Amino acid sequence: MNWKEMLDKSVVSAKELADVLGEKTDEIARVAGVYPMRINPYWLKLMKKPGDPLWRQAVPCADELSDSPLLEDPLCEEKDSPVFGLTHRYPDRVIFLVSNRCALYCRHCMRKRKVGKHQGAVTDATIEAGLAYIEQTPAVRDVIVTGGDPLLLEDAKIDAILKRLSAIPHVEMIRIHTRVPSTLPMRITEGLCAVLSQYEKLWINTHFNHPAEFTPEAEKALRLLNRTGAPLGCQTVLLKGVNDAPETMAGLMRKLTKNRVRPYYIHHGDAVKGTGHFRTSIETGLAVVNGLRGHLSGLAVPAYVIDLPGGGGKVPLLPESILARDDKSLTVKGYDGKTYTYPL
Repeated sequence: MNWKEMLDKSVVSAKELADVLGEKTDEIARVAGVYPMRINPYWLKLMKKPGDPLWRQAVPCADELSDSPLLEDPLCEEKDSPVFGLTHRYPDRVIFLVSNRCALYCRHCMRKRKVGKHQGAVTDATIEAGLAYIEQTPAVRDVIVTGGDPLLLEDAKIDAILKRLSAIPHVEMIRIHTRVPSTLPMRITEGLCAVLSQYEKLWINTHFNHPAEFTPEAEKALRLLNRTGAPLGCQTVLLKGVNDAPETMAGLMRKLTKNRVRPYYIHHGDAVKGTGHFRTSIETGLAVVNGLRGHLSGLAVPAYVIDLPGGGGKVPLLPESILARDDKSLTVKGYDGKTYTYPL
């Protein structure tokens, strides 16, 4: 099947999932009625058993409806939106939503309030309004094209958006954020890559969360993307029961760098309504990052960040290395756990 056939054959209802997996329909129907479900045949084949890391990311569960103290938009994207679908928080960059569809509706999605829903959907008119805002705002030098997944648009539509953005003199970087290399790798076609390879300002950030997502199909997609000349990065979300062990995260980082994808961020799970069961403690996140340092090349160790509520932006968190200091030296803990003295 090509990528469009894959999407058409996705499981989107509790009854369909019950027919395929034998899962109970009542719980899934209740959750999917609030937060839509889409599991395409490619990802469905990768899930091995209930509760495994790929299953947890894809199959609705009752926990999504039991974290009411959390907020739908804790990062206040809407507050910082001068036009629909565009967030202008940092002085020089904007987040530009061009789609609210994904190949897989991840249960940990930080935009659960938008993705897969008809209300407030992205349209040609909202995309035009976003492009006009960027054109009229000289401070914007970095545009993050996201969604949903922008690579679910047709090649011609992607081409038109990138051409328009590339023609804006003050825009120096265009970043596409996409998860299709992991969730629907057959979307990365020769035709799409021919479009992407035309744009010198382009960067591409992928989203992989577990080593099992690196199938032959996914690795082929990354090879094709590498040939476009766009630098590739990856943003990973720290997820309980998926990748919250140092050895799992290290395996993921090795898979990324083997495929010439630079690990960029490990995101601590945002306090988004419907995702609370995926959130770990900060101490767990620091332990995971500490388990990477020294055991992997510095190129393979991403920044561990929290996104501050209320629109405060991303802040890196670091494991503590300096144990003590005086006028002459630092006492520092190395990656091996031993203590060293560093002269000042």
